[in-house]
Amino acid sequence: MGRSRGGLTTKIHALVDANGNPVALKITEGQAHDGKSATGMLDALGQGQILLGDCAYDSDALRQSTAERGAWANVKPLPRRVNIPAFSHFLYRFRNLVERFFNKLKHFRAVATRYEKHDANYLALVKLAAIRIWFRFMSR
Repeated sequence: MGRSRGGLTTKIHALVDANGNPVALKITEGQAHDGKSATGMLDALGQGQILLGDCAYDSDALRQSTAERGAWANVKPLPRRVNIPAFSHFLYRFRNLVERFFNKLKHFRAVATRYEKHDANYLALVKLAAIRIWFRFMSR
């Protein structure tokens, strides 16, 4: 748990597939930068896949790491960038799948209120909730 003016905080990072189901999950302190935590989650990316991310994940290192895996990073560039990389507004619209996953995840009370204070236990709760989301998808 990270400390901020508001108290103890935690960020949940998720990599979801084209159906909005979680592929990789990670938690970090609330004050940690998003872009630095993304590199450990890119192992799930494969050849020809597209990584959609908001401007917090905009970095040349992330784009290079994604390109080495044969994938393409469609990350919204920061407004202050000098060399603006290729970006598709059409594909970026599908990033709402991640936001919809977080909406489903917050329906689980233990995740939304963070009853567990240890990070390993909280990550386990998040993963259990993600499994239940997968089961809902598979039972359709």
